[in-house]
Amino acid sequence: MRAPSDLVTRLGLPPDARALILNADDLGMCRAANRAITELLVAGHLDSATLMVPCPWAPEALAFAADRIDLDLGVHLVLTSEWTRYRWRPLTGVGTTLVDDAGYFPADCRSVELRASDADVAAELAAQLDAALAAGMDVTHLDNHMGSVYGLETGRSFLPQVFELAARHGLPFRLPRTVGLGLPDTYRSSLDQAAAAADAAGVVILDHLATHPFELLGEGTPDEEDYASMKAGFLDLLRATAPGVTEVFLHPMLDDDELGDVADHAVAKRGFERRLLADPDVAATLAEEGIVRVGWRDLRDVQRGLAPRARDASGTPVARASDAVGGAR
Repeated sequence: MRAPSDLVTRLGLPPDARALILNADDLGMCRAANRAITELLVAGHLDSATLMVPCPWAPEALAFAADRIDLDLGVHLVLTSEWTRYRWRPLTGVGTTLVDDAGYFPADCRSVELRASDADVAAELAAQLDAALAAGMDVTHLDNHMGSVYGLETGRSFLPQVFELAARHGLPFRLPRTVGLGLPDTYRSSLDQAAAAADAAGVVILDHLATHPFELLGEGTPDEEDYASMKAGFLDLLRATAPGVTEVFLHPMLDDDELGDVADHAVAKRGFERRLLADPDVAATLAEEGIVRVGWRDLRDVQRGLAPRARDASGTPVARASDAVGGAR
């Protein structure tokens, strides 16, 4: 693994610090996501979450975000709609290259890479961010649903459009400098180029990015893993946190009837992740490992040239007056 960047020192941490962001994706996708993620954010079990603006339950999530600008909340840029029975459309309308034959975002990233025009992608991503800002959300960062902007399927990425948007608004973006997530090392060259482009645009990115399998191992079989097994694997993932800044992203939701109607699979895993993030063993493991929790607001401060926030003896950042008024551009 390559050495990390100087991002931890720019955050005011020692150069060998292991800094971690625990992020929840898919806020706004459905009410099961909203209820779980907001609960975990308010309780301090998450460092941040990202919101899917085009989804049906986004208005509720946006109202929460506008009311809690003290929390780290970003925009989960959307170009796909993956479920069979529950779908969403572009904010820019259905008369573009961003929709399938039914008028929704495509279900898979390959279709986006093959069909979407650069101009339509740029317009849609800007519309999603603009809608979040107009709703009163203090957007701390950007990331991407299903990896649809990275060019992982055909090599055609939409990162230039993302970097332009992120630079214009002074927002960091979820892109790691190191290959992970089970991807082969053949992505090394393209990732290096993408990281160089982010640096050239002045967009702050991560050193590392991690998660665990989207579904339970053996899901739907007699060997399906239980909570204890999944938790053990997640704690091992945390212990493996490398020096630098790492984001671990999860998808906690209530595994209720609504989610069962929405999702085609992985319902039980979403419920396990909600339980996992509130599990005291997670916080204990981070403390035992000396891992410092940071937030995307800290990375946004770096990008905007602000001094690092002071931290107390436990490593928790001390709030500043500017944090209460937001910083959306």
